[in-house]
Amino acid sequence: MPAYHSIFLEDRDVPVIGNFPVLPLRTRTRGPAYTLPMLPPGVADIDVQPDNESYDCVDEILSLFRANVLFRNFEINGPADRMLIYGTLFITECLGKVKPTMSAREAEKALTNVALDNFAIPGDASFPLNQAFEPPRDRQDAETLRSYLTQVRQEIASRLLARLYPGGVGPSKFWLSFTKRKFMGKSF
Repeated sequence: MPAYHSIFLEDRDVPVIGNFPVLPLRTRTRGPAYTLPMLPPGVADIDVQPDNESYDCVDEILSLFRANVLFRNFEINGPADRMLIYGTLFITECLGKVKPTMSAREAEKALTNVALDNFAIPGDASFPLNQAFEPPRDRQDAETLRSYLTQVRQEIASRLLARLYPGGVGPSKFWLSFTKRKFMGKSF
């Protein structure tokens, strides 16, 4: 059985830096991403369906994480798959920071710190998947990519927190059971 691929592979008009896509996001965080409309009141992030206009790559990353993390190999079919890989690795890093005894507030601080920490981008020597990602063309592209990835990381961290602590209680043992898994044998 092959791993699940991104539904955003079909989007051809997405800007690309190196070979990393700058996909639209449903976010309030400032950054270079095109902003999708917010969800209507009463609709939770978990309930967003792929055919909704507000469905974004972060929703896809979170919904496919538990299935894709079980695979050691992942065939890249396009730039959107690279976003899926990056997000999956970032969630793995986030889950490693959350401990079973943490309160929701402590976990929020830990995930916010992970999202905002200094991190490597494709082309940096410490980036774990340089063989699959091309570096940005120039310094301006590198800054745009770093800004976009910061925006994505913050959005993943906040939506992951809602899944880890449903209703403010938790953390979810189901999500924490994936803390020792490494997607494609890699970690940040």
